[in-house]
Amino acid sequence: MLQTPMTVESTNDIVRRMSGIRVHPVIILDDLAHAVPVARALSDGGVPVAEITLRTPCAADAIRAIATECPDVLVGAGTVLTPGQAAEARAAGARFFVTPGFSPAVVDYCLEHAIPIFPGICTPTELEAAMDRGLRVVKFFPAEPLGGAEFLKVMASPYAGVSFLPSGGITIDSLPGYLALDIVVSCGCNWLAPRESIRVGDFRGITRNASRTIAVAHPPVVAHAGG
Repeated sequence: MLQTPMTVESTNDIVRRMSGIRVHPVIILDDLAHAVPVARALSDGGVPVAEITLRTPCAADAIRAIATECPDVLVGAGTVLTPGQAAEARAAGARFFVTPGFSPAVVDYCLEHAIPIFPGICTPTELEAAMDRGLRVVKFFPAEPLGGAEFLKVMASPYAGVSFLPSGGITIDSLPGYLALDIVVSCGCNWLAPRESIRVGDFRGITRNASRTIAVAHPPVVAHAGG
């Protein structure tokens, strides 16, 4: 039986990797057989990261499969709602956790076990709760319904040294507005590996989505003539 590889990455290690990619797919998997092909398709398109949401029965096993068979893909667990789910995802090999809201129980479990955790926040009060626990990188959710990049910029302005993973309703068209903010590490994207594309096995389409998104997230630098 294949063993899940153990990792000792710090939150800084994870943030450094995510900031280099700038986007992270938010993925719902209904069939365990699709886990590794999706991870490989994303990696082939330049996005070697996957946030597997714990919304389906096969999610933990999907994390384990990716962690074991695609060690170069940074796999994490999303929609972590309870410490029990966190423990299961940890055992499966998740290298970072993301929650939709600020759950003190989940945050405390992750801090106790030195697991990189990015809890969801959408207000200054929730942000301060995260900061009180020493967290300096959080998820901003749901980003677009709350007012998008402009809202995030204003809301975060009093809090120096905090960075964000915006997610929720972001599109490839609104992506540049978030990435233009120096407080944004990476954006959660659900168009990279849509549930329907996964269901029908359109892995080439997922690779194309990833390549297109990376081109938007990393536009070529235009040299200007000096003088």
